[in-house]
Amino acid sequence: MAQTKDIRPRLRMATVSLAGCFGCHMSLLDIDERLFALAERVEFDRSPLTDIKHCGPCDIGLIEGGLCNSENVLVLREFREHCKVLVAVGACAINGGLPAQRNHLDVGDILLDVYRGRPGLAAGSQVPNDPELPLPLAHVHPIHEVVHIDHFLPGCPPSADAFLALLTALIEGRPPHTDPSLVRFD
Repeated sequence: MAQTKDIRPRLRMATVSLAGCFGCHMSLLDIDERLFALAERVEFDRSPLTDIKHCGPCDIGLIEGGLCNSENVLVLREFREHCKVLVAVGACAINGGLPAQRNHLDVGDILLDVYRGRPGLAAGSQVPNDPELPLPLAHVHPIHEVVHIDHFLPGCPPSADAFLALLTALIEGRPPHTDPSLVRFD
């Protein structure tokens, strides 16, 4: 019997890391050889796997990391505008994660402490004030505080199996369900 080739169109998927450690993307790559089957079903738009700088029209957007500066907010809004389904991936995107531990501190005081009066810094060092640098936010925010999120993939980072289960469900048009046994916080 002849094997038929899957003729369904590939979905477009974009990924980005905002204020996070990039651990979620590393976990996505931990799908290992199962990435080949996934690549037959999705085409990557903006992602660390491509050199695409802006998110185009996509079926799925995966957002890792919280919001700590103005550029994070712009990127997140671009993803929401261009992605049919937006997924908050990992603790930082869902609740601010480790970067949010600075929320009880004053950002101005932190910048002054880091850039002024530290041993090894030139006398009179100033806080960088370049218009190309994104402005820091007073607090780190989870992404659902700025845009609507369709699904949440918990973990720190989510396991490769949790990623694969989520993506398989989305590709097949089913609502994703995260098996609690797949959630980990390393």
